[in-house]
Amino acid sequence: MVRQIISIFLFLICFSANAQQYLAKDGTISFFSKAPVEDISAINNKVSAVYDAKTKVLVFLLNITDFIFPKSLMQEHFNENYMESDIFPTSTFVGKVVSHKNGVANVEGKLTIHGEANTISVVGNLQVNDNIASISAVKFSVKLKDYKIKVPRIVMYNIAEEIEIKVNIEMKKQ
Repeated sequence: MVRQIISIFLFLICFSANAQQYLAKDGTISFFSKAPVEDISAINNKVSAVYDAKTKVLVFLLNITDFIFPKSLMQEHFNENYMESDIFPTSTFVGKVVSHKNGVANVEGKLTIHGEANTISVVGNLQVNDNIASISAVKFSVKLKDYKIKVPRIVMYNIAEEIEIKVNIEMKKQ
């Protein structure tokens, strides 16, 4: 239900009078956790995004349950024990490109995970032409404690305290 509401919101944004908006529904966000006992990685290929080239506003939305893990048990634990995806089903980023030069962009905004919003600043690549806007962030980190994601002591050596995030989204002009 939340995804449908937000999809409608994104749809309406994209069809406003401004013709400099780009949209994607199949962007990719992945994460990696390097820990002493076990490395954990997952990928989500169903990320929705909107970029307004005129206002420089950038919005991402993803369903937590769309992350795919190499092992189904990891996916189950991730959704049930850590992310509580039944309570916090989505993650969002709402921000703005604050600088953009030679394809390198600095983006600042609010990242919401697990019901907690924090201001972040990420440097990445942004290429915009007439029909496509591509954005990628090779790697940035988020701290689990900043989003009140608790790791039980028994598995504290299996999950890193900071998770590396990668973003790769190609949006089409609307």
